[in-house]
Amino acid sequence: MHGAQGKRDLAMELQAQLPILRPSIHTRRANLTVKFQDLYGFTVEGNVDDVNVLNEVREKVRQQGRVWWALEASKGANWYLQPQVSSLSEGIVLKSSLKFSALANAMTLKKLIRKGIPPVLRPKVWFSLSGAAKKKSTVPESYYNDLTKAVEGKVTPATRQIDHDLPRTFPGHPWLDTPQGHAALRRVLVGYSFRDSDVGYCQGLNYVAALLLLVMKTEEDAFWMLAVLLENVLVNDCYTNNLSGCHVEQRVFKDLLSKKCPRIAAHLEVLEFDVSLVATEWFLCLFAKSLPSETTLRVWDVLFYEGAKVLFHAALAIFKMKEEDLLLAHQVGDVINIIQRTTHHLFDPDELLTVAFNKIGFMTTNTISKQRKKQEPEVMKELDERLRRLNSLREDDR
Repeated sequence: MHGAQGKRDLAMELQAQLPILRPSIHTRRANLTVKFQDLYGFTVEGNVDDVNVLNEVREKVRQQGRVWWALEASKGANWYLQPQVSSLSEGIVLKSSLKFSALANAMTLKKLIRKGIPPVLRPKVWFSLSGAAKKKSTVPESYYNDLTKAVEGKVTPATRQIDHDLPRTFPGHPWLDTPQGHAALRRVLVGYSFRDSDVGYCQGLNYVAALLLLVMKTEEDAFWMLAVLLENVLVNDCYTNNLSGCHVEQRVFKDLLSKKCPRIAAHLEVLEFDVSLVATEWFLCLFAKSLPSETTLRVWDVLFYEGAKVLFHAALAIFKMKEEDLLLAHQVGDVINIIQRTTHHLFDPDELLTVAFNKIGFMTTNTISKQRKKQEPEVMKELDERLRRLNSLREDDR
């Protein structure tokens, strides 16, 4: 009897030790790193849970695609441009009632776009709603071909920088990192550098143009999307030599962070953390270098429809999502690590956009424009002082 009791006691003791001796299934899954391709051909490293999230995202994309296809079937291929769609200050609302199995009530185009445009429809929806189609229609049909032929072989500081950046733009991508991909990206970037000599070329545009090429499929459409982005959607001077527009955006973002996330802003102030350490890349590359591709493109879905305010929504959301972790950070490096880990693993766009539009609070384009005007004089003053100091140092060296 005692022997049997002893065996049972030993078995119970061993069972109690199992969690210590053997990691849980969840822990093993979290530590197992795998490589996989996302929707746009980028190779991503993540754990098994990340793969599951990506699969869930793909299913959501399919479901959203069915909604859009139902609209196409009932309202026509360009339903979002038809007369029954009336413009409002903050978006476009469908007047007629649209009934689908997945939708009980009328849905605004704004809400539909925030839920994501299916990848197969993105090219034509972006091209129409962004204003790129209208912009292209104002010039001769041969404009892009004529431009690329006219600038072929010309060498400028912009073309030299573009050639330097081509192999560094999404290295390893199955199409972008090939001679054909490099050639297409070069033609788009060089062509635009001659179209707008004030912008020319700025590092960051290579990532934006590369992603546009993947979505739009044709060089010419990618070129016009880049044109409407720089000329109509984003703030002026974001990509000029002194990056004055980008500096203004950083100041506006810092001010918004103080208002929307005061606890985070106060803690970062104590740590002497400058938000531009992470946000400059976000605003210059429009998150193309920071977020997974489908998450970036979901942000762009809204960007091309609602305007540049979405960049602030997304940037604030990244900080808001990790508020508790950030408040425990003791060093600048800790903050950077938290933010980078968060952005690299945001495979579910809804996780970001739900916070961006539901937990940050209301922001209008008009409000942000007022903030920009408030910050511009100080930024220009700082840039002028920096230029004077630089010129003074140059004269001292002579």
